[in-house]
Amino acid sequence: MQITIRRIKADDVPVLTRIARETFYDTFTGTCTEADMQEFLDQYFNEQKLGDEVSNPDNHYFFAEVDGTPAAYLQFMEDYNGFPLMKKWKALELKRIYVLKEFHGKGIAQQLMDFILAYAHENNYEVVWLGVWEQNLRAQKFYEKYGFVNSGHTHDFPIGNTPQTDNWFWKFL
Repeated sequence: MQITIRRIKADDVPVLTRIARETFYDTFTGTCTEADMQEFLDQYFNEQKLGDEVSNPDNHYFFAEVDGTPAAYLQFMEDYNGFPLMKKWKALELKRIYVLKEFHGKGIAQQLMDFILAYAHENNYEVVWLGVWEQNLRAQKFYEKYGFVNSGHTHDFPIGNTPQTDNWFWKFL
């Protein structure tokens, strides 16, 4: 099994849309109503929105491919809107890291995390930060393995009408 990481291009957006919808659904199904989930997927994981994001050169989207087939994706950018406190440092936000469930446990998420941390070091970032759902203990343990810690700050991340809370984690470099 060969894992490669490559930048997502405009013609990849249909595949990105499918993977983004599937992985978000698999991660959060059962945490909200089905109607709230579908509304959220339609609003945030549609081809137009993802295409606009991919076309923004400051918004970094990458596939992790297994033997040439997309199995996961990563999104990151320098963005302070969600957590203004981060303006104190040169900060990189890890916005999304999702792996299709049939590829869990194969080291793909680790390679994506190594990739973003290398990018952060090479570009002189002082901190990498992310939001993680307070109930997603598996993801929190994954981030903690990489030295991320809970900052003590939270933000609302509702899925439709279902309230949810994310914890802001950070890793100073």
